[in-house]
Amino acid sequence: MRITFLSHYFYPEGNAPASRTFEHCARWVQDGHDVTVITCVPNVPHGKAYEGYRNRLWPQTEMVDGIRVIRVWILLSPNAGFFMRTASYVSYLFSSLISLLFVRRPDVLIATSPQFFCGWAGVVGSYLKRCPFVLEIRDIWPESILAVGAMKKSVAIRILEWMELVMYRSATHIVTVGNGYRQKVAGKLGDGHTKDNISVITNGVNLTRFEVADKDHELLAELEFSNRFVCGYVGTLGMAHGLDVIIRAAMILKENGNSEIVFCLAGDGAERERIEQLIDTHQLGQWVKMTGLLPKPQIAKLLASIDVVLVHLKNHELFQSVLPSKIFEGMAMEKPLLVGVKGDAADIVTQENCGL
Repeated sequence: MRITFLSHYFYPEGNAPASRTFEHCARWVQDGHDVTVITCVPNVPHGKAYEGYRNRLWPQTEMVDGIRVIRVWILLSPNAGFFMRTASYVSYLFSSLISLLFVRRPDVLIATSPQFFCGWAGVVGSYLKRCPFVLEIRDIWPESILAVGAMKKSVAIRILEWMELVMYRSATHIVTVGNGYRQKVAGKLGDGHTKDNISVITNGVNLTRFEVADKDHELLAELEFSNRFVCGYVGTLGMAHGLDVIIRAAMILKENGNSEIVFCLAGDGAERERIEQLIDTHQLGQWVKMTGLLPKPQIAKLLASIDVVLVHLKNHELFQSVLPSKIFEGMAMEKPLLVGVKGDAADIVTQENCGL
């Protein structure tokens, strides 16, 4: 088959959407399919093109593990500031559609969220190319915007909700990453879509990248974690993750004079600067360490070296449907999980007896 995949995020970016898309596409290539990904230059989370890439007006093509990757121009924006990020997403919508016009008609066009406007590129693109359209739902927009407090209920939100429904109805088939999302999408669509039109393909983990390994004592010494119990959060430091809980926990440790436990935050995102300010304000540098963004090989080393993996999201009904990829990476490396997420994620951890 000729598969064209629209994704705002892709390798070498290391976030969950980029990793999932890359792993799927790589396997389709191995199975003999012709795969093209239309994406932008890697820039997450700082909104700056990675070394070796340039954000050009004309599309740039490269081959990655047999995948043809077309990188289009977008308005680059850091992962902070709602309106600039939205402008960046809209620019991808138009750039990807222009590039799609010059791609051979695929047998199937796939678009993934987040973000919302990537899904709409799939809606318009499938009409232009007259081909089936598969929509992958990793995030429920605009509901998630309200959940993290980025916007309040308004006329703009109602317009986005209308666009969301049109997007779902335009898809030939919908794939969600969890049963909770499947039920939500089916509820919005109404009767007749639940069984036949929506499938569930959960997140997972590449067991050749994340496998059981001994602690890296050099890394622990470098991070000043030697002889301490390390609770590690590895991933996006975003508005949805409710990471103030780490600050509150560290303050309790400080008050009790407990220096045996340390929190390690590895990653970047919209909340990083605010968390750093809280650490400084409350003088918690001994209890909370931030590593910044790490390359993928180092993430596996860090996970092998910590004592427990922290998975956390804000306490919101929408997030009860989420299955964070951190769960699967921790399980693959046989690390106990400390999960602050109700719903599907908590059920997996309880059923498999792999954490609290």
